Amino acid sequence: MGRRKSGRNVNGVILLDKPKHLSSNAALQQVRRFFNANKAGHTGALDPLATGWLPLCFGEATKVSHYCLEADKRYVVMAQLGVRTTTSDAEGEVVAEAEVNVTEAQLQQVIGQFIGPQQQSPSIYSALKHEGKPLYYYARLGIEVPRKTRDIVIRAIDLLSFDGQRAELEVTCSKGTYIRTLVDDIGQQLGCGAHVAELRRTWIEGVEGQLLTLEQVAEVAAQCNPEQGDYAALDALLAGNDAVVRQLPSVQLDNQAAQQFMQGMPITLADLVWPAESLLRVWRESDNALLGVAVFDGQRLLPKRVMNDVASIAQTD
Repeated sequence: MGRRKSGRNVNGVILLDKPKHLSSNAALQQVRRFFNANKAGHTGALDPLATGWLPLCFGEATKVSHYCLEADKRYVVMAQLGVRTTTSDAEGEVVAEAEVNVTEAQLQQVIGQFIGPQQQSPSIYSALKHEGKPLYYYARLGIEVPRKTRDIVIRAIDLLSFDGQRAELEVTCSKGTYIRTLVDDIGQQLGCGAHVAELRRTWIEGVEGQLLTLEQVAEVAAQCNPEQGDYAALDALLAGNDAVVRQLPSVQLDNQAAQQFMQGMPITLADLVWPAESLLRVWRESDNALLGVAVFDGQRLLPKRVMNDVASIAQTD
């Protein structure tokens, strides 16, 4: 028999402003300890170098957290021109340096080439492994090795500032985009190389809530009394279970249909006009309780994720 998880049944979302030089998992575990939560997860890691939006899901909210991985995201990145590194960021070893003779007009022209659908490959100086060795090991030996590509979409790149050596960019992109690789590719196209000096995630499609620092959460945790089971001040910070999927449209069910949905039964809704394969948030009309997420097949709602923290209501419809 598996060991029973210790801690409280906590449900909801904290939108954390992850600090620099802390892994996403380390940040999650700190907040989890504050809440004494028995189940928690994040919605996609940020590099230790990066700061910004890191949604932390607790309890039932973890059931829908993976939908956040599919969402578009926005970053503000400071690109240092003239230097390539093994990790394409400031924490890597320098592998190439070059003089920077780039005008703002040239930079804008190159940036424009990276907007739209494309395939992205890791840098040849990446620390990603091939047959047990990092790619930069082969690069230094002049050996070509296969690199996996992924399909991405860069929605927009806006140049916020440029001083001739550093370019501050705001990037809106699809899931799976490596900002470090994008900056390295831009540097290669400019002919001088580049790496990420600073990186901050500033937006995730469908995520809503109050952005909180670790210090702010710690201050609220200090107002609680865990020995007496008092976590009221912390629990007041939690956004709803759907706070990471607000991009999904909603549908309301009466009590009878809601009960059937909670039992995993398909719900026929003849007047629903969403396209087939649409994902929707499902609510109970009588008390506005989130029941879960469903896919619409053109005629029926098919339960995909059902929340277990929803209280039953006597059917009066």
